[in-house]
Amino acid sequence: MTTIHASTGRRWAMLGASTIAQAAGAVMIHGPAFLIPVLHDKRGLSLAEAGLVAAAPTVGVMLALVLWGLVVDRVGERFVLIAGLAVTTVAGLSATLVDTTAFLALALLLAGAAAASTSSASGRIVVGWFPAERRGLAMGIRQMAQPVGVGVAAISIAVTADQHGIAAALLVPAAACGIALLAVVAIVIDPPRPARTEGDAPNPYVQDDYLTRIHGVSVLLVVPQFLVWTFALVWLVQDRDWSPAAAGTLVATAQVVGAVGRIAVGHLSDVVGSRMRPLQWVSVGAAASMLLLGMSSGADWPVAVGLMVVATAITVADNGLAFTAVAERAGPFWSGRALGIQNTAQFLAASAVPPVAGIAITEWGYSAAFAAAAFFPMIAIALVPVRDEAPLA
Repeated sequence: MTTIHASTGRRWAMLGASTIAQAAGAVMIHGPAFLIPVLHDKRGLSLAEAGLVAAAPTVGVMLALVLWGLVVDRVGERFVLIAGLAVTTVAGLSATLVDTTAFLALALLLAGAAAASTSSASGRIVVGWFPAERRGLAMGIRQMAQPVGVGVAAISIAVTADQHGIAAALLVPAAACGIALLAVVAIVIDPPRPARTEGDAPNPYVQDDYLTRIHGVSVLLVVPQFLVWTFALVWLVQDRDWSPAAAGTLVATAQVVGAVGRIAVGHLSDVVGSRMRPLQWVSVGAAASMLLLGMSSGADWPVAVGLMVVATAITVADNGLAFTAVAERAGPFWSGRALGIQNTAQFLAASAVPPVAGIAITEWGYSAAFAAAAFFPMIAIALVPVRDEAPLA
């Protein structure tokens, strides 16, 4: 075992820096979704075309996650965070300098590929520095970074793009990644890990289907999550006649609620001694909330807005549970790649959601699209490997 020590305060500081890094990456990856109203109304793109631009960073993430995970396994977390955030900042600034839609999408794809570095590396910081009985809570705090990042993007990018243009709006994620880079350089050190010896790191994917089933559950739950994330603001503006500022504020509030929910669910998993049982409960809640959102939206009930907030919170609650379970089962020499596979599968589904959902909304309307998304978490309920879960250690 490599001997590295860190005080309790330093561990929590590293959790904070890792959370900031993940949040900054989330602003870069998910922020372009809030350019859809401007791309649609002022650039004349269809919802499907605007959805493709919004999906460009997630495509970049999908292409780079496993590679970043391999680098984490071989080189270390600190190097990956520093290199990835530096490239993300440069690519984000480059996106502010292009004029055509094609080059904008390319710049965003590159920014997303670089931002993918924050996923496995920041997750490994948590798993490496926190004991099992505190890991669910710590990972829940770290996982709040994604909805917080989306909330920051919602409250800033939509309004800035509407008032000052796309280039000005994209300065927000570039600046966030620059700030996160400074935090990582100042605080983060690699966690200890066992000495690598021949034959002590068997491939966890050939032992059983536990990891594969978690990946499948996460992919299914991505569909309602990204449907709500991508189109909640557009739904409020176009279907409910809200202003972009008011809609962005509500979406940001919903993301904050979701962030708190991730912490609560992570702590719950520590208390009950299981990651999979709470994951199954979240799947039930996601199916119910999306079905109710679709029904209330179609009936034009005022409660639909509140249900959008509820659905946003529930559909993001699974990520920390699945992420922690994958890292725990894969072990220190496979978790970088396993987490890369986990998120690659999620982002593969996520990159398809905006354009496909844009077509579905155009053809069927928002209420039918929301209700149809409930089908995916219904399948996930049965796929969660509750019986195959080992005791936390």
